[in-house]
Amino acid sequence: MKHSRIDQIDGGATLIKLMCCVKNYDWGRIGGESTVARLYYRNTGININEDKPYAEFWMGTHESGPSYVVGERENLTLKDWIDRNPSSVLGEVVFNKWGTDFPFLFKVLSVAKALSIQAHPDKDLATSLHKEQPSVYKDDNHKPEMALAVTQFEALCGFVSLEELKVIVRTTPEIVEVIGNAKAAQVLNLNEDDGKEEVKLLLRSVFTDIMTVRKDVTTEVLAKLISRLNVDDQVRHLTDKEQLILQLEKLYPADVGVLAAYLLNYVKLKPGEALYLGSNEPHAYLDGESVECMANSDNVIRAGLTPKHRDVKILCSMLTYKQGFPEILKGTVVNPYTKRYLPPFDEFEVDRCILPQNSTTVFPSIPGPSIFLVVEGEGTMTTSSDEVVAEGDVLFASANTKITVATLSGLHLYRAGVSSRLFELHK
Repeated sequence: MKHSRIDQIDGGATLIKLMCCVKNYDWGRIGGESTVARLYYRNTGININEDKPYAEFWMGTHESGPSYVVGERENLTLKDWIDRNPSSVLGEVVFNKWGTDFPFLFKVLSVAKALSIQAHPDKDLATSLHKEQPSVYKDDNHKPEMALAVTQFEALCGFVSLEELKVIVRTTPEIVEVIGNAKAAQVLNLNEDDGKEEVKLLLRSVFTDIMTVRKDVTTEVLAKLISRLNVDDQVRHLTDKEQLILQLEKLYPADVGVLAAYLLNYVKLKPGEALYLGSNEPHAYLDGESVECMANSDNVIRAGLTPKHRDVKILCSMLTYKQGFPEILKGTVVNPYTKRYLPPFDEFEVDRCILPQNSTTVFPSIPGPSIFLVVEGEGTMTTSSDEVVAEGDVLFASANTKITVATLSGLHLYRAGVSSRLFELHK
């Protein structure tokens, strides 16, 4: 374990190093191929198991994966440390809105194969699910989230447009076999003038038909689909979506999620691009590495591409059925080295900072807390004195802490904090 002092200056401003936790879900990248594994080793000194998947690196206060304060003799979690003086550490605006509940959870993801088709409940649904099934739904919070690509990052996200849905019905007889000719005709006869509610209801019906089809029918239909696509591949270039369908079926044979993937947008993010998801929006991360930030929750409702617990009925009933390609955030320039990714959620924003050799930048004092992650290089973070930082270091900065970052060799870091829009409203 690394040892570090707590750097505290007048007014309660604080910068502390954290020891963070890892999740070894089976979709993670294996051993040293995983950025998560590399960061976890550098953060904790715990050796990597080269045969084990390393999927997620968690930074925050969630009880399913808490961070610990480095250098404290007792096993002190970040949450316990914040609870000693929450209004000073979190700042008045954050404390008044969320109390001592830390508002966001910060992660790194290393994805080797597709995650489940899933959605995260809104606050009301999360509260009722947690009350009814606390062993499955671990908390009562909603979970809007954002994934910021570190490498090329692929995902399924949100429902395709009406026009694309019509193309799918025209060109994919296996989908028509599941939903029936009458419903397929309804899709083809719809137009944008029919009203959003009518379109939404039909999309919901189509998606529900697919997700609830009998297992034996799914197996039969997917066998036909894969056979047809393999034949087509000999005579024409398959679309990106069709190639994805073949890949998913190899990973999850006879899984209804392979069919459902047709209805979702296939998104490919370049490094430095971000995708955000509100509550009740379907998605599945497919491949690549990303920094992820979300409201402080671990609630997931799954319905496909997974061997885990599925709540198909809840998922089909909760979705917004909003259509169209999602907004891709490219970041707003804050200074020559830093871009800010600001989704429409109060709980969080993320800064991406890439410092070249022999350069310095400042993260100004803000009225809320931040978590910093160094993913590459080394340098110093300065409040009243220098804190040497390097790859794998995670630091918590309390409210009203101005930090100067400097490097001789180059440094790549991320900062997660509460949305700056929230502080603008309280000026």
